Amino acid sequence: MNILAFIPARGGSKGIHRKNMADLNGQPLLKYTFDAAKESRLINRIILSTDDKEFADYGRENGIEVAMRPDSLASDTALMKDAIAYHLGELSKEGYDPDIFILLQPTSPLRTAAHIDEALSLLIEDEKADALVSVKDIPHEYLPMKIMELDESGALQFYYENGESYVNRQSLPHFYARNGAAIYAVYSRVFLEKGSFYGTRCIPYLMKEEDSVDIDTEFDLFVASCLLNYKNRLN
Repeated sequence: MNILAFIPARGGSKGIHRKNMADLNGQPLLKYTFDAAKESRLINRIILSTDDKEFADYGRENGIEVAMRPDSLASDTALMKDAIAYHLGELSKEGYDPDIFILLQPTSPLRTAAHIDEALSLLIEDEKADALVSVKDIPHEYLPMKIMELDESGALQFYYENGESYVNRQSLPHFYARNGAAIYAVYSRVFLEKGSFYGTRCIPYLMKEEDSVDIDTEFDLFVASCLLNYKNRLN
């Protein structure tokens, strides 16, 4: 089975200037995703999608194939799915049509090759699924029935009807949230037909909170650094 990894890295970023090259424990943020993709047992080809020359040069230095995307697909308002559809179209012209592609965003530096291969294996082994997304548990205190808002008088009211009745954690339903997402994987044919990373039947790949840091701010970089140091001490 041909499995292609896309690593998207446009030059513009809002929270952290040139975020994809931000220093994380002595290495650019991009390096963590490069290494995870290269160490995967199931990925056959890796492509860095970028509009930025520095990112492209750094990718090539690390043995990563580079595909430059048009400026129209690298703006703040451009959609990731449109950039991926563009690249798949260009690759198809070359005669390459991957069975599955996996999207690995550089903002998830704690996602490892083991996570990648576990997720891909889940998707491949599930005969009814055509897409997968990585998720994490939502803490019980953030569930809809626990949330409160202020009414017009400034008093607290439960947002969820009968929210006061949910007093035991055991009575609460289970909810999930994308963790970035660190991993999107989808059958290419389904993606091109539906225009969605979620296909027609998307299954979850549950990741631990400590592996799910999504870099958007300087504080996120600090948290990721602390977690990496902690994991290194354990190894």
